This record gives sequence, structure tokens and C-alpha cells, in this order.
Amino acid sequence: MSGGCAAGCSHCTIPRRPAAFQGSRPPMTALVILVPEADDLVKPFRDRYDPSAANGMPAHITLLSPFKPLDEVDEIVLRDLRQCFRRFAPIRFSLGSIRRFPTEVLYLAPDPDDPFRQLTLAIWEHFPKTPPYGGKWPDIVPHVSVAWLPDEQQLDGVTRDFTEAARETSPIQAIAAQVALMDDSSGRWEIHATFGLG
Repeated sequence: MSGGCAAGCSHCTIPRRPAAFQGSRPPMTALVILVPEADDLVKPFRDRYDPSAANGMPAHITLLSPFKPLDEVDEIVLRDLRQCFRRFAPIRFSLGSIRRFPTEVLYLAPDPDDPFRQLTLAIWEHFPKTPPYGGKWPDIVPHVSVAWLPDEQQLDGVTRDFTEAARETSPIQAIAAQVALMDDSSGRWEIHATFGLG
């Protein structure tokens, strides 16, 4: 199984961009569903083990990352995104299944997950030059990243700790009512625009 998120890990396609190092590439954008309902559980783990958290990205489900360089996001693109997402109803979902990609990434899987996959495919249909995960991964796997650790034994330990922490709060009930367009022009991920579903 493979997938991607907005963190700078092996399953993601947007590298970290520290604020002090602005010249390495143009500012980029990502389309995500923010999941504040998960923050109480995942934030202590993400703050320690997910590079995107340190760069300002809250708990989220990535729809498409990278999307476009920020200087290519004009009013026409924003209009097209608004029209794209208007066709979809808000998504009620739960986060209770703790999973791992074959290496490095611990995550929560949304149930149902297909509505998020359909959002990703719709964006790709509107913007065919922006394939999911930059074309790096063949499968679309919606997820909320919890930890990225290249050391498998350390990830095993974090998985045990997270599973224990999740016992009292899982499953998390959430609703996705809007999509956030994030940009990293400041060196941290910040909301550039939002688009309502429905």
C-alpha cells in the first residue's frame, strides 16, 4: 500500500521548506482536509514525529500534494477549485483504524475513505498536470499521518504508545465541510483559501 500527505516523508511529495531557506524552490501549495477533531489525540505525537507539524501543518487528510506553485494559483484556478468542490456533499467520517505504510509512516485511516479518494480524482480531472502525490504512488490512500520514523523499531514503540493513547478517544467522529488550499510561502504551511463542500 502506498500514499502521500503533506509531510516531508518518503510517502509524500512536498519537501520541508524551513523559513530560513526560502530560495531552494518556489512556494508550493497543497489541497487538504483539516481535521481539528483529531488534534487532541494526534498532536502530541505529530509534534514529535511528523515533520509537517513543525512546519505549521495541522492534522489533515491530503487530497493533492503538491498541487501547483503558488505563483500559478490565480483567480481562474480558485474559481475552478470552487466549482469542483461544490459538487460534493460534506463528509461525515470516523478515525479509528490505526495503520502503517510498509515503512516509516503511522497513520489513522478514515472510514469511509472513498469520498476523499473521489475528491482527489476530481481535482486531478480538473487539473490533469497535477497527479496525486506527483505521480510517485499508484494508489490513493486517504489518511491522517501520526508519525514518520525511518527506524522501524522506534516506529513500533510509537505505534504501541499511540494505540494505548487512542483507546479512550477512538473512534474520532469528524465532518469534512471544506477543503483548504495551503501554501508554504512564509516557510510554514498556512491557509491560502478555503472551499466549501456542497
